Amino acid sequence: MIPLKFSKTPYAALLLLLASACEPSTGTDTGGTVNDSTDTSGNHDTSETGDTSDTGDTADTGDTADTVPTIPTVLASSPLDGAIDVPVNAFISATFSEAMNGDSLLPETFTLSSGDPARPVLGSIVYADSRVFLWPNSDLEINTTYDATVTAAVESAAGVALEADYQWSFTTGDTRELLIPVDLATAGNFAILAKSGISTVPTSAITGDIGVSPAAATYITGFSLIADSSNVFSESPQVTGKIYAADYALPTPSNMTTAIGDMELAFTDAAGRAADVTELGAGNIGGLTIPPGVYKWGTGVLVPSDVTLSGGQTDVWIFEIAQDLTFATGATVHLTGGAMPKNVFWQVSGSVDLGTGAHCEGIVLTQTSATLKTGASVNGRLLAQTAVDIDASTIVAPAP
Repeated sequence: MIPLKFSKTPYAALLLLLASACEPSTGTDTGGTVNDSTDTSGNHDTSETGDTSDTGDTADTGDTADTVPTIPTVLASSPLDGAIDVPVNAFISATFSEAMNGDSLLPETFTLSSGDPARPVLGSIVYADSRVFLWPNSDLEINTTYDATVTAAVESAAGVALEADYQWSFTTGDTRELLIPVDLATAGNFAILAKSGISTVPTSAITGDIGVSPAAATYITGFSLIADSSNVFSESPQVTGKIYAADYALPTPSNMTTAIGDMELAFTDAAGRAADVTELGAGNIGGLTIPPGVYKWGTGVLVPSDVTLSGGQTDVWIFEIAQDLTFATGATVHLTGGAMPKNVFWQVSGSVDLGTGAHCEGIVLTQTSATLKTGASVNGRLLAQTAVDIDASTIVAPAP
């Protein structure tokens, strides 16, 4: 707050005294306690519940009486109240009017139950971007009515609770919602596919074909390539499969151009899927158990510790990441419940970096590069629109 400055003339001083005399002697204004004084220099200083220096700088704690925290409300729920034929693998969510205190969202404050007496449904609760999700540990029962409740014990980030419990109900059908996997087309023939190069620090172990285009075979380094007599492909002691490059004999150049185009189409397909969940974990997914679905971040994603993807053989995960994907040393992705690496897609607009000994499951579609540090591994595919660099790494292409 800038101190008001008055003239030293008697007339101005008289006006000041009159103004002070007209002020009520009791009561509190919305700005807090105000102390007025006139110093010897003629400056009129005003301080709100604290000290204001003569330089005009006011220490503002941000806690003013006229800032009243709003009461949070639930704006929407999923499934909708009264919905029928809900897929048995649906997740349950509530969207709030403002940022919430994630620590107040617990199994006892966000519940799902069926029957009378009520039978609780066990699951994981995750808060992301003003939305809370309850992911049941297993499929819901068919043709069953469920009651969901967000209790009044839930608080906003400002510490204000809901006015009352928020409740809704829905009824399941007898089907599961299936997400269609990203179509890799001919890019799915490769364990590693890159545009500008593939390098290894020996000794790596790759199960599946690798290839580069438009780069030439000279940009595949560290593999000690052994050209086939046909010059259509080459081989390496580190690759259980074939190695292709844009400058090999026909039909390799055309096939590689097609594969690169299919890789780019797959990237675009994955990036365009509608998100079920946004900003999960604020970009930090370490320690989470994540059910099938489409997840989107406007930032990078960090995997500082193990992550579990829990679902069945036909379930699909698509992770849309606007910046980099980074795995810490030793961080591992686990698949449980029959989940398949061929149905996990990491669409990354930035770079991918797996730390020493880290392990990833799924198809990596990066718009730039992928780097695997010493001993890192992938059960899936590395499809990069620039380069792939590995170091004593293991890459195993999944079955189609």
